[in-house]
Amino acid sequence: MYCVMTTEKTFEQACEALSITVTSIPFGVLHIHDLGATLRSKGFDFAEECRVFEVCGPGDASRVLAADMRLNMALPCRISVFTEQGQVKIGMIEPVYLLSCLTDDAAIQTVAAEVQAKLTRAIEQAAQ
Repeated sequence: MYCVMTTEKTFEQACEALSITVTSIPFGVLHIHDLGATLRSKGFDFAEECRVFEVCGPGDASRVLAADMRLNMALPCRISVFTEQGQVKIGMIEPVYLLSCLTDDAAIQTVAAEVQAKLTRAIEQAAQ
C-alpha cells in the first residue's frame, strides 16, 4: 500500500535528490507543496517537515485518462519527503493499490504497475 524509504540525507538533500531522480525516469515535477511551512504559517504547531511533490509522466497519464476520464481525480502522482521522529523519509501511496481501489480495468492496472516501478526506482535512487 505504501512505499516508504528512510534516507541518511538531510531533508533538503532528499528533496533535491528526488527532483533529480524523478526527472530522470522521465517524469515532470508539476508542483511542490510545502505542507510543513503551510501549517506553521496558519498558526499550527507542526515540528516535522513535509513536502509533497506532484509528479507526472504525460504518456502514462494520457493512457489512464483515455481509459477512464474519472481517474483524473487520482492524478498526478504524489511523492512526499518528510521527517518523522528525526528520520528523513521519502514515500508514496503505491499507484497499483490506489488505482485498484478505483477501477478493476486491466489496462489501467498495467499502467499503474509500470508507473509504480518507475516511481519506486526514483525513490530508491533519491534515498541512496
